[in-house]
Amino acid sequence: MRKQLKAIAVSVGVALAAPVFAQEELNFDAYREMLADGNPAELYEMEGEELWRTARGPKNATLEQCDLGLGAGVVAGAAAQLPRFFKDTGKVQDLESRLMHCMETLQGIPSEEIVKGKFRQGERAKMAALVAYVVTHSKGEKIAVDLSHPKMKEMYELGERAFYYRTGAMDFSCASCHSQDDKRIRATQLPNITTPEGAAAGWSSWPAYRVSNSQFWTMQHRLWDCFRQQRTAEPIFASDVTIALSVFMAGKGNGAEAQWPGVKR
Repeated sequence: MRKQLKAIAVSVGVALAAPVFAQEELNFDAYREMLADGNPAELYEMEGEELWRTARGPKNATLEQCDLGLGAGVVAGAAAQLPRFFKDTGKVQDLESRLMHCMETLQGIPSEEIVKGKFRQGERAKMAALVAYVVTHSKGEKIAVDLSHPKMKEMYELGERAFYYRTGAMDFSCASCHSQDDKRIRATQLPNITTPEGAAAGWSSWPAYRVSNSQFWTMQHRLWDCFRQQRTAEPIFASDVTIALSVFMAGKGNGAEAQWPGVKR
């Protein structure tokens, strides 16, 4: 089934990515509206729902008892309140690190297999489909990340420092691309994450289906690629710095309506 879904997604992605305008000046607003008309991420959501309910791993168990913060098995609205502090782990976790915890504790799938894996392959690919399934059940919900716990406050501050930290061969920071209004790279609008509106736009539109390469990217994947483009050390999957950046964006965007999953150029 998975191969069938991906084949359909590739076909749709190619169709969406085809040239639409012949004029010299591309109408970017119209282009983005066209992309939003039908999102192939739905195919990944279907795969994720199947994975959620399928017994897998050494323990031959499903993820239906996974607690994403609202109780065992509750998916509706969960993504809108992540990242959050979890008492059972004593850690602040985003959606992917929490799913990884559930996969290990419930199914016996080692977290190391995911951390040391590659995007779009093996258990990380399955993780992406699960993310698509979970976030779809928070579409239209208000972002409501609770920053009151001391460890959430620490992660927010770490995320803010990381956002402005310049590094790499090009001396870039996240703020180099995301601290001004009305900026874009080609057809991609760059949200100004220093503002609540921009942070909400950036946070609530990822994970997303990318029509340019017919791939579904999670937030962990998006952040990893941002570091890569800065020409600096690439972060470990689900590391503190990636979760902290997510806390910073989500917390700053609190109250906005989530648009998950997004669709990008």
